[in-house]
Amino acid sequence: MKSALSRAVLVATSGVIGCLLSSCAWSIGDGKEPTNATIKPTRGQELIDLKKARDQGALTEDEYQAQKKSILQK
Repeated sequence: MKSALSRAVLVATSGVIGCLLSSCAWSIGDGKEPTNATIKPTRGQELIDLKKARDQGALTEDEYQAQKKSILQK
């Protein structure tokens, strides 16, 4: 009798856990990922990224100044 009760508790517990996990999956969202087209960096973030690129040697000073001017004119 004790093993039957233990088995019933185990089955019930497993069912409850399964239901909780499946409802969590539904509450996460509609599954649509944001696209890059919807995320636009601010002018300030563009300038910060540009400065980092210059500081890391990815841009020359002339390239940096030209890009900075372009960003500020937007």
